[in-house]
Formats: sequence, C-alpha cells, structure tokens
Amino acid sequence: MGTTRERDQQRLERLRQALVARRWDGIMFTSPEDLRYVTGFTGGEGACLVSGSDQVLFVDFRYVTQAQEEAPSFRLVRFEDLIQALRDEIVQQRLQTVAYEGSFLPVRRFQKMQQALPHVNWVDQENLIEELRAVKEPQEIAAIERAAALADLAFDHLRGFIQAGQTEQEIALELEFFLRSHGSEGVSFPSIVASGPNGALPHAHPGPRRLQRGDLVVLDFGAVVDGYHSDMTRTVVVEEADEQAKKVYQIVLAAQQAGLEAVRAGRSGRAVDAEARQVIAAAGYGEYFGHGLGHGVGLAIHEDPPRLSARAESTLAVNMVVTVEPGIYLPGWGGVRIEDLVVVTATGCRILSHSPKELIRVG
Repeated sequence: MGTTRERDQQRLERLRQALVARRWDGIMFTSPEDLRYVTGFTGGEGACLVSGSDQVLFVDFRYVTQAQEEAPSFRLVRFEDLIQALRDEIVQQRLQTVAYEGSFLPVRRFQKMQQALPHVNWVDQENLIEELRAVKEPQEIAAIERAAALADLAFDHLRGFIQAGQTEQEIALELEFFLRSHGSEGVSFPSIVASGPNGALPHAHPGPRRLQRGDLVVLDFGAVVDGYHSDMTRTVVVEEADEQAKKVYQIVLAAQQAGLEAVRAGRSGRAVDAEARQVIAAAGYGEYFGHGLGHGVGLAIHEDPPRLSARAESTLAVNMVVTVEPGIYLPGWGGVRIEDLVVVTATGCRILSHSPKELIRVG
C-alpha cells in the first residue's frame, strides 16, 4: 500500500467519507483494534477523535514516545484526565454530533462524557470502523497468511507430540510454547484442547483429563503476526477410531467442504451457513450443530462483519477473511470440528489453512 502515512491517509479518507454520509461531525473510539487500524498505534490504551478537519490521538505518559513513532499522521495529545482532554478538543472544534463505540465504551465513561458535554448529540457508531476493517488490504492478508502458516507448523508438530496419557493442559502448553518460539506474538485466543467427552463443549478449556485410546481430540488455536490473527481447528484420534467416530468425522468433513464451496463474493452469510448446515441436518445431527458456520478474522479473532450464521445479514465481499468451521457435539460422547481460514474471492475462496483434514491418528 506504500508508506505508513499513505496507509493512514487512505483509511482516514474512507472514515471521513463515512462521517459525511451519516452527517456526523466526528467519531471517538477507544477499542485497541480500532485504534491500531486507524492510527497505527499498538499501545492498546488511549482514544482517538477524527473529525472532518483533524485527527487527534490521546495517550497518557506511558505511551507518548510509542505514539509519536507509530502514529505520525495524528496530532498527539497527552492527557491526565481523558474526559477533560476530549471535552477540550470537542469544544474547540465545535463538534455537535459525535459518534462513539456503543459496543465497547464502558457505561460509566459514557455517562461522564455526556455530563461533560451536554450540548453534544452522541450517536452509536454501530460498528462503522469494524465495517471498514472487514475488507482486508493486501498487507493485512499477508500477515494473516503468515499467522495461518505458523498454525499449520504447530499442528504438524502436535501430530508427533500427542500421546495417550498426556493431559489436555500439557498439550495446550506445548502448543502455545511452540507458537511463541516460532515467531507468533502470542496466541489468538486461549487454545482449545478438548479430549473425549470434553469435545462436546465447543469452547472447552484444557483441563487435567488424560487422553485415552480412542479419544477424539479437538484442537482449536491460532497465531498472531503483526497484530493479525489466524484460526484453525483440527480433530485427531488417539491411536484408533471406532465406527461412530469415523462416521461423525466424515459428516463434518462433508459439511465443511460444502461450506467452503459456498463461499464467494456476493453471497450472504446466511446462505453459506445453510449449505453446510443442511449436510449435518440431513445426516440426522442438526440439533448438535448449534453455532454459526464462521466469523471474520483480522486484528480481532472474532470480527463482525463478516459472519456466517443462520442470522447473518451481511454479504461477503472480495478480500474479506472468514472461518468455515462446522461441528457436531454429542453430550457425554465428544465432538468433531474442522475449521479453515479463507480469503473471499470473486469466484470462491482461497484457503489459508493447509493442514491435512483426513482423520489423523496420533499417539
């Protein structure tokens, strides 16, 4: 995209066009992902105010030097009291209608802002910046692709590491150590290692349970590169799978393939979700697939838009990045989930997760 300043200016221009279209005088935001996207600042704590004529980044003493280096396109204000600093800027710029992050801003802080600026018409931005973030730029996709490659490398390592008798916690620790030691900035989210009956919990936490012969093990994890996340799930079996495990696995694999084939620009998230969901329903397991088919991934691990679910109203566009992750979860027995990370194209999708998807034996 060019220099940091060129990137910042292009993003600011898109944001200002959205302000004009909505007849807002300015927008104030504090979420770390939005701050990083719009300003380049990675400190995680601060605020930004963008109006038609100015862009201001507010930080406290801890982040002044970092903000100067990372956000050269922004006027920097060091604050002692953020509400007072925001008030001074909004009054000075004579802003009347200002958008804020209703889904992120704490209620108490918002109430203080209302009290400090009673003349301002505060409006919820309703995910405006998230919508701008949804379509990824080439360097964003490159970072996500590198994160996905790290996850593939980690899965290949786990295939030779996992053994019967290990605990879920031991495997999670090995996974996260491997990711960090091979260049990941951290983990995309607390890694899921769910064995045997714990696999019936879509967001299970690794615990002290020891793997046993015949267990299915759900492994859901991701890496982080330049602030961008990856997300991948594979389900493996310890030593030998029984017939039910093989059957359920093949149903989920078929559903995942149907979902991948349904992804393309112009399709609704609801329509893509339906393609995979009907495969599981037709096999008699519809009630055991209770979550959406996928979600957006970028600076946050869960971004919306895009979203693939029965209630998703948004439409996919070229260069959105989304997961495709159907699953079947049977209480008391276990579960299977298979997840790939993909980039939406005009005619389909480009898969970023390259780990094999046959039912792999470990241990």
